[in-house]
Amino acid sequence: METLITLLVGVLVAVGVYLLLSKEMLRIILGTAILSHAIHLLLLTMGGLKKGDVPLLTETAAEYTDALPQALILTAIVISFAVTAFLIVLSYRVYQESSRGPRLRGRQDE
Repeated sequence: METLITLLVGVLVAVGVYLLLSKEMLRIILGTAILSHAIHLLLLTMGGLKKGDVPLLTETAAEYTDALPQALILTAIVISFAVTAFLIVLSYRVYQESSRGPRLRGRQDE
């Protein structure tokens, strides 16, 4: 299962980097969001995908799962959502203020 998720992370990183290299602002924002989701999956996989009981102190459970990776990833998801929302609002503001639209300036615009 870890191998499959690692391959999925590789594909998501490749798609995210491809979108980051674009000139469209919306594609850049989507690239950062996809890249952050890939990192979340990677951190979850590195934490270990094992089955066990909930981390409550009982005498019947033989093995517990570690809740720390899930808590850290949940915090990272909230932070990446806030950054993505900020980038979308910033992109909309740039679109309102500029006359050239949501494209970034390149060599042909000089």
